[in-house]
Amino acid sequence: MKIIVGLGNPDGIYSKTYHNIGYMVVDKFAKINNLKFNKNKCKAMLAQTPQYVIAKPVTYMNLSGDSVLELKKYFKISNKDILIVLDDIDLPKGVIRYRETGSAGTHNGLRDIIAKVGPTPRLRIGIGRDQTMDLKDYVLSNIDVRSQEILNSAFNEAIIKINEFIENDE
Repeated sequence: MKIIVGLGNPDGIYSKTYHNIGYMVVDKFAKINNLKFNKNKCKAMLAQTPQYVIAKPVTYMNLSGDSVLELKKYFKISNKDILIVLDDIDLPKGVIRYRETGSAGTHNGLRDIIAKVGPTPRLRIGIGRDQTMDLKDYVLSNIDVRSQEILNSAFNEAIIKINEFIENDE
């Protein structure tokens, strides 16, 4: 069993913001695979197959570790079988990076997961950074049309990486 966790904030006002890129990627992955988020368990909305679970924590970004810890315990899996999908201001917009472990960088959601669960594999989607805006204001700003086009390509790459993660049984 593998768990793919897309980070984001559950309120609709955040649905088109940079900080919800994790949600956007797993939503697209679910749609491609004809899956629906129809369970609310472990402080997350879940879509499930016999091979994997897709989760969108409803704890808000900065408490994502609460949900991931419950998911880990409920499904009785190790950290290596949990993939966190998230936005990253430290990567150029549209660049994706997969890592088995590492620091949380500037990401509070990942920081909370590492503190409560320990290191897990992560798939970061670069959102760049607008130096003219406060960090919080930027990540909670809506994605403009030009940026969305760049990010759509990154989402496609991310879905390939998610499939590789699911298929890797090491």
